[in-house]
Amino acid sequence: MKREILASSLKIAGQKILSNSNNFEAEMSYPLQISSPGLAFESSKTRTRKKAHHFQTLCCSSVQHPSLQEKPDNEVILLERYGNGTAKRYTLDDAVQLQGFLENNGSENHSFEDSRLSEAGLSWLPDILKDFILPAGFPGSVSDDYLQYMVLQFPTNITGWICHTLVTSSLLKAVGAGSFTGTAAAASAAAIRWVSKDGIGALGRLFIGGRFGDLFDDDPKQWRMYADFIGSAGSIFDLTTQVYPAYFLPLASLGNLTKAVARGLKDPSFRVIQNHFAVSGNLGEVAAKEEVWEVGAQLLGLALGILILDTPGLVKSFPLLTSTWMSMRLLHLWLRYQSLSVLRFDTINLKRARILIKSHILQSRVLGCVDCNQDENILSWETFTRPRIIFGVPLEEMIGGERSVAKIKMLLKLYAKEKHFLVVNQLKTDFEVLVSFKVGATSMSVLRSVWQTYWLHENWKSFDNRSSDSDYDQLAQSLLEMEVKFEDFMQQLDAAGWDTSQINLKVPRKISIEELGPV
Repeated sequence: MKREILASSLKIAGQKILSNSNNFEAEMSYPLQISSPGLAFESSKTRTRKKAHHFQTLCCSSVQHPSLQEKPDNEVILLERYGNGTAKRYTLDDAVQLQGFLENNGSENHSFEDSRLSEAGLSWLPDILKDFILPAGFPGSVSDDYLQYMVLQFPTNITGWICHTLVTSSLLKAVGAGSFTGTAAAASAAAIRWVSKDGIGALGRLFIGGRFGDLFDDDPKQWRMYADFIGSAGSIFDLTTQVYPAYFLPLASLGNLTKAVARGLKDPSFRVIQNHFAVSGNLGEVAAKEEVWEVGAQLLGLALGILILDTPGLVKSFPLLTSTWMSMRLLHLWLRYQSLSVLRFDTINLKRARILIKSHILQSRVLGCVDCNQDENILSWETFTRPRIIFGVPLEEMIGGERSVAKIKMLLKLYAKEKHFLVVNQLKTDFEVLVSFKVGATSMSVLRSVWQTYWLHENWKSFDNRSSDSDYDQLAQSLLEMEVKFEDFMQQLDAAGWDTSQINLKVPRKISIEELGPV
């Protein structure tokens, strides 16, 4: 009987101990672990926290106050944020190596943006749709009346195209589309085919505007020229409808689609060019006078085209018609290139930044607007420009997959005063730099990274058995040179007439790095 009473007392005492320890653990803001000889209790809350943050919790025989606890072995030092709202935390593990853990940080990153979108009534839109239909940085990047205007403009355009469809049916009937059958249904069917062709073509403009809307401010001359190249390709589909009339709808639709893509490139590019012309803030007048020039050229071109079509045998001979079109088109492209070549922009994009920086590093002087625009290659792609610069590179790629804390320390120390990280890609035989930007980087940060790239390109010593110390020294030297000479570069830009307040060098939005603590 005494044994049963003793066992019952021990059982009650044990339950009280467990209850008190659980209550104590719930009140504490740090993981609690209890150990005794042969028995250890670990709360589910502790296990969940360990799994979420990948931290190792060491067993201890006594509980310490949080303020007296030692610093954890894993310390978050960098946070790499991605454009889709996720982030990767880089920590130090026990083996002094870098570890990265992906986490969803979207709600934290976009809280301010979401609050402004909710004020505009667009918080319900998916992110992919917001990026497709709204300018980058909306609503802060546009005026307050932008959204209201676009919402009203949308149904206005719908009703306009409905009217266009109805009018097209009447036009086709008037020119004899239904005369052979004697029914108005034939004219309606022809109108449907014609409007369907226009509708498929409109998809091209939709795609260009939604997907590539942020390209035109940087290099309008290039995209205006590419628009004519693509439009020329679209005209080829129109020409072949004469040879394959049975395939009119698919060929004409492809032609309209291609030309619509060209128009999607042409219109925004030319608006940027018009804005460049309007130095007195008279953009409306500049656009109106441009219409006068364009309509005059249209009337004269139509008249000459009719005269050419009246040439005996031209319409009946498809090869002759094609060769005539090809000659006119090549002349058109050459004239377009010449017209774009005379433009003299005083703003700085990536192409002009390369030319200006190269001149400053090699000759200690900056070219003027006229000389720099003449040297600018309208048709060149950034991918094929040397030295090659890759912006927005993940941290793991920058450090070469080594996960070396020493290399991270080196980068953090080197670029403590900068808003970017830059390393030379050792895996490439040609000179190539990898650049990542910190949170808060601006267009000036991009310009500084380009200046550093060109200094390294001109002074990089290539030899076998290169050591990491020599790479470190040259990176450090490039930053010292930039610290001394970049201010002179900016002063020369102002003196040469460049608009340093408008630098069209966009910071990549897909990746940014935030420093969370010392290494």
